[in-house]
Amino acid sequence: MTSLTLFKDMLVDDNVVPDNYTYTFVLKACGNVGCVGFGEQVYGHVVKTGLDGDLYICNTLVHFYAKNGEFGVARKVLDEMCVKDVVSWNAVLSVYCEMGMMEDARVFFGEMGVRNVESWNFMVSGYVKGGRVDEARRVFDEMGVKDVVSWNVMITGYARNGEFGEVFRLFEDMRRDGVVPDDYTFVNVLSCCASVSGLSQGEWIHAYIDKNGIEVGGFLATALVDMYSKCGCLEKALEVFRKTSRKDISIWNSMIAGLGLHGYGKRAIEIFYELIDDGIKPNEVTFVSVLSACSRSGLLDEGYKMFELMVHTYNIKPTIEHYGCMVDLLGRFGLLDEAEKLAKEVPFKEAQVVWESLLGACRSHNDVEMAERVTKKLLELDPQDSAGYVQLSNVHASEGRFNDATELRKKMRAQGVSKDPGCSMIEVNGVVHEFLAGEGMVL
Repeated sequence: MTSLTLFKDMLVDDNVVPDNYTYTFVLKACGNVGCVGFGEQVYGHVVKTGLDGDLYICNTLVHFYAKNGEFGVARKVLDEMCVKDVVSWNAVLSVYCEMGMMEDARVFFGEMGVRNVESWNFMVSGYVKGGRVDEARRVFDEMGVKDVVSWNVMITGYARNGEFGEVFRLFEDMRRDGVVPDDYTFVNVLSCCASVSGLSQGEWIHAYIDKNGIEVGGFLATALVDMYSKCGCLEKALEVFRKTSRKDISIWNSMIAGLGLHGYGKRAIEIFYELIDDGIKPNEVTFVSVLSACSRSGLLDEGYKMFELMVHTYNIKPTIEHYGCMVDLLGRFGLLDEAEKLAKEVPFKEAQVVWESLLGACRSHNDVEMAERVTKKLLELDPQDSAGYVQLSNVHASEGRFNDATELRKKMRAQGVSKDPGCSMIEVNGVVHEFLAGEGMVL
């Protein structure tokens, strides 16, 4: 809104006359904040000054109307333009794709008088954002020229969809196509390496980064720390962490989480206090990482201390993840009553994960009475969730109550509740293979 205020001041100053760049910036600002009425007033000034034929202003006007949902007006302005370029067409297409109106985008894309690589990227990105990865891939494969953005968008789509094998294949195709990866490419691929524990591929990418003199900092450094941590190479993770001169909160959180993941809770807490000493304020994610570290390492007193520090010193309201960590920690120590009391305080509809954690603790400590109570709560939250049935069935079985376990499984089948099949991935000789329970290997 500051730019609009400045423009109003500019209009009453006789010594300053707006030019085409001024009107372009102001119309863009109006589009971004939804000031349709003021934007139309601005265009009235444009007409009075005789700049209504300016290509840059017309392109911005098209985008302004499209951004505010006035696609009919935007198209009318576009059709009436004496001169139009690819930016003119992209002004409408980009908004269709941004708003997820992909059927309209597809039709408009077919009508475009001129396209460039950005036009194609808008289409691929629009499909990816809508979760329609197969359609995004069809458009991607039709592209004559692809730039790094094209590849990154498609890689991101597969990464979000959990199709890590396709991510690695695309990365190889990208390199063979002569397109130089950027930080976004590396972060996406490293994230996939972390997800499947693909250490050799992650190390190869790190070596590629070093060999090509690419600066490792910011989110790229964080991605490397995350990859090495999840692949179990904590020394390498710490090495990258220590070498990063400007550490933001993300890399601290990643390092704390990595140490906690492998049971180095006390070391994670040390890094947490280093963060404080470095003058960085911990956030919600920091406390999820450190509380998880306390839970995995069985650090009960430290867990209580961190929870209190989060709430009372940093005034962070606990989220479902924080409650989950604390319930898990209490459950590990058999403090089931305290854990149940805390679970009841969770003010979220998503409290299911907390109760599932408590149910797991009931099984570990053979508390059948509480397990039945917790299962009832879980089924209230989601009658179709299989976790409650399966966990309680296992509790009955561990107590030798096999008839009860069998009856529970029958009830589960009668109500149409099914257990999702397990899925595993493994890296063999630098190639990631995916397995689904009951199926063969997916190449």
